Formats: sequence, structure tokens, C-alpha cells
Amino acid sequence: MKIRKAVFPVAGLGTRVLPATKAMPKEMLTIVDKPLIQYVVDEAKEAGIEHFIFVTGRNKGVIEDHFDRMYELDATLAARGKKAEMDILARDQPEAGAMSFTRQQAPLGLGHAVWCARDIVGEEPFAVVLPDELVLHTPGCLAQMIEAAGKLGEKSNLIAVEAVPDELTHQYGICGVGKRHGKVFEVDGMVEKPAKGTAPSNLSITGRYILQPEIFKILETQERGAGGEIQLTDAMIGLARTQKFYGVEFAGERHDCGSKPGFLRANIAFGMARAELREGLRAEMKKYLGK
Repeated sequence: MKIRKAVFPVAGLGTRVLPATKAMPKEMLTIVDKPLIQYVVDEAKEAGIEHFIFVTGRNKGVIEDHFDRMYELDATLAARGKKAEMDILARDQPEAGAMSFTRQQAPLGLGHAVWCARDIVGEEPFAVVLPDELVLHTPGCLAQMIEAAGKLGEKSNLIAVEAVPDELTHQYGICGVGKRHGKVFEVDGMVEKPAKGTAPSNLSITGRYILQPEIFKILETQERGAGGEIQLTDAMIGLARTQKFYGVEFAGERHDCGSKPGFLRANIAFGMARAELREGLRAEMKKYLGK
């Protein structure tokens, strides 16, 4: 099962981190020195993704600009002999034609955002990557999932899962656990934000998916679910009636950068993971904490 394309839903308003996102997309908030969107695109590149599909909304044009060339900047850096900076920009520059952008004109939920990419994805399996969730690990979460997919049937669907405290399962999409194959297991049912005490497990559905194109037909007529939105989990429940779903317990530390505490935690974690920043960051933290 070859996974060539990935969908990045980036039309959200980022209300959990206002006022930072009033005029700037949350996907452009920086973790250390890179915007969130660059981290997840890098993760997808590492996993072998060839075509990057962004589902955007109003005031998101800066995301497209980020992945374009800036000739004035290139010329200025060249004139000043800033080779290191030029190398960084060249490293992050996508190949021509490798990125597509489409609009989600109304905030109708994650399922609707994925459906908006249907014509660009076409009739092949694809990944969905939520940009406000980062996983600190090498290889990345998506690479781990694609490796797992290579050992499964052609019409398999995969979701990344993470254990959450039992008392918080009502805040997440939760999957049931069937037959296990190491860190991969057959999904035995899914439920979006189950009532307290009714969750089939404590394994939450996180922001990485590998889906078959048949999901689009289901999303086309999907009724609104939790929050009055078209929920991707509801469509996956429908698809699971005819196709296999597998959960992947990935290695790595997940960071919810769409929340203020998660965003701050991610900056510290990703900063400490960089050898050239570690000692300086540790010294500054000691000064701040008085230790």
C-alpha cells in the first residue's frame, strides 16, 4: 500500500490560543525557530509523502507564502554571504508542483475539511496530519504508521492512538481494542467523546490517520455530529463496516500545540532536543525557577 499524498487541515481559527491567532494562523506559530506547519511537513517528507495538500480558509495565505520562494530574501542573504541561512531555506523549499491548496469555506469540522480534498487525493489511500499535534521522535509518527501499513492488507485504514487518563476519555475520540499484533491492533469500534464511564478503552485517536479513498463517499452525506460539526470519527465508524481499521501505538512524545500549556511545553521539549540549544535553555530555566 503506497501512501503518496497527505492532507493537512489548516482552516481552523485557533481560538484556544487567542489573541496570538487573531491575525496569524495558528499553524504559523513557532516552536523554537520553525512554524508548526513546517514540522508536520518535515514529518510527512521523512515518511515518503510526495504530494502535500492543504485545506485552508480565509486569512491563511501566509501558509502558502511560507512554502514559496522569496527572491528578495534570497538575494539579500546571498549579498551578505549568509550561506547557513540560505542552506536552511533551500532545505525547506518544496519541489515545484508538490503542494496543492484548496479552501474550506465554512467551519464545518475535520470531516468536512478532509472531504474538501477529495478531488486532489483521487482514488488512492492517503494520510491526514493535524498540524497542531507534534510528536517528538525519530522516526516520526507518520513514518511509523506507513511502516505498519506496509505489513497490512491493501484496503487497511490506520489511526495513531495514545493512552489518556481514564477520567479524561470523555474528551477524546476513543477506540476499542481487538486482536493485537505488537504495537498494532485491530480496532474494535470507535466512539467520539463517549459519556463518562462508557469508553471502550483509554486509547485516544490522535492527529495522524491513513485512510482509504472510500471515506469520501461517506463524508459526502455524513450528518453533523458532536459540536454540530461533520466528524471524521463518525465517517470512520461508517467505513469500518466494510474495511479494516488498525490502531498504531506510536513511539514518541505527543504535544498538543493548539493549547497554551501544550504550546509552551513543546517549545521546551523541542528546544531541549537540540544539542546546540540544550545547555543555554537549561541555564535560563534554572535562573527562572531559582534552582
